[in-house]
Amino acid sequence: MEKNHTAVGVFNTHIEAEASIRELQQSGFDMKKLSIVGKDYQTEEHVVGYYNTGERMMVWGKQGAFWGGLWGMLFGSALFVVPGIGPLLVFGPLVGWVVGALEGAIVVGGLSTLAAALFSIGIPKNSCLQYETALKSDKYLVIAHGCSDETAKAKSILETGGASNIEVHPVIHSYIA
Repeated sequence: MEKNHTAVGVFNTHIEAEASIRELQQSGFDMKKLSIVGKDYQTEEHVVGYYNTGERMMVWGKQGAFWGGLWGMLFGSALFVVPGIGPLLVFGPLVGWVVGALEGAIVVGGLSTLAAALFSIGIPKNSCLQYETALKSDKYLVIAHGCSDETAKAKSILETGGASNIEVHPVIHSYIA
């Protein structure tokens, strides 16, 4: 059985992240193996809304169209408030790992629940801290999960899409079908 990996790309803007996500989709990447994390709670009116009605999600905020556009492409979504980072929108399989970290009360010294979830699948602690720092700086994480061929393909697309940093990590526990 081939070992799974996780490719994590850090994007400075939602425009770059969205372009890479669309390129992954067009390349045939399984969108059920893609996670996106970012925050968007600052608007000029200071209004934030997130709700889910049936199959439709509504988001108000500076990048509402970006988050709303991801709803139809990705599997699973959640809004978490992470101390020290703030409100985060999470899409994809990472939602389950964050919930698992919350339910299992996973505590890894100095890490938020989000970073503990990343750590629990094999991402090194120093990388988890770097990803937390990126999110605090209003950057976006695009995370591709899969076998080595899938993550290599995703890494290439994320690199050409403008990721400011990209790393591939072996996965310890895989919940990806």
